[in-house]
Amino acid sequence: MSETSIEHKAEAPKTVNFALIMCSSSRYEKLTKGEHFDDPSGDLIVQTLRKNGQRVVFRKVLSDDRDMIQRTMMKALKSRKVDVVITCGGTGISPSDVTIEAVKPLLEKEIEGFGEIFRLISYEEIGSAAILTRALAGISMKKVIFCIPGSPQSVALSLEKLVLPEAGHILKHAREE
Repeated sequence: MSETSIEHKAEAPKTVNFALIMCSSSRYEKLTKGEHFDDPSGDLIVQTLRKNGQRVVFRKVLSDDRDMIQRTMMKALKSRKVDVVITCGGTGISPSDVTIEAVKPLLEKEIEGFGEIFRLISYEEIGSAAILTRALAGISMKKVIFCIPGSPQSVALSLEKLVLPEAGHILKHAREE
């Protein structure tokens, strides 16, 4: 790691407030019907963040609906309590996967390296199927956004290798004047 990166990370916030937006039509349908549903990836995100000294201040389950995702994303971005937003799910290539298309227009700056590195480390674990992986990160309204796939394996990989090591560092730069 470069001296500049070490210095910037040392100056970055150690604890940040996360918003979690789960994009899953099947879970959302059960939620609206008052039925019980499991959310293993969402639970893993919350547990991992808390175990690493971070706070989760906002958690929603949404349908795979572009307008709903954008409205909820804007609510999280406008909240004074939120520093970083993670969306989970809806990043595949099926017609119903619209998270990337919903979030990308809201970004002021895209962090292309996030998706590139995520696919690289995914490739190391799952092989050529990694080409189907869509992941996105960027900055909007001085906040950090990560869009990650919904599988528990993708969640663990992205949090451990990218989100937790860099969220504070990215946030530091996003807030610079």
